[in-house]
Amino acid sequence: MLGVDSFGHPLVMGSWPEQSPEWAGLKPSDLLLLSAASCSAYDVAMILRKGREPFADLEVQCTGTQAPTPPYAFTAIHLHYKVKGAVNAQKLARAIELSETKYCSVVNTLKATVKITSDYDLTI
Repeated sequence: MLGVDSFGHPLVMGSWPEQSPEWAGLKPSDLLLLSAASCSAYDVAMILRKGREPFADLEVQCTGTQAPTPPYAFTAIHLHYKVKGAVNAQKLARAIELSETKYCSVVNTLKATVKITSDYDLTI
C-alpha cells in the first residue's frame, strides 16, 4: 500500500511478511512508534537549539508493548533519547518534558490510553 501525506510525500506500508509476502513496507503499528519518536525528537531538537544547547546528535529509540490479542492495542510506549554534545542535562530533561507534555501532538494523543515513559543518555 502507498500512503501520501498532506504535502504529497509517499510512504510504502505493508504487513508482516508471513501474512502478505508481496507487501514490502512499514507496518502501520511501527509507523505509530516512528511517529511518536520523530514528533518528540523534532520538538526536543528545536527546544535545545532555541536554548543554544550545543548538541551534535539526537536519536530517539521508541519501543512499544502491545496487547497479545486483537486489536493488539499498544499498552505501553517507551522513548529513549540518545543525545551527544555538551548539553546541560537539566535543560535536556526539561526539553523532553516539554515535548511529552506540551508540544508533541502524537505523544499527547497517545498518553490518554497508553502508558508513556522515557529516559535519556547524554554523552559528550
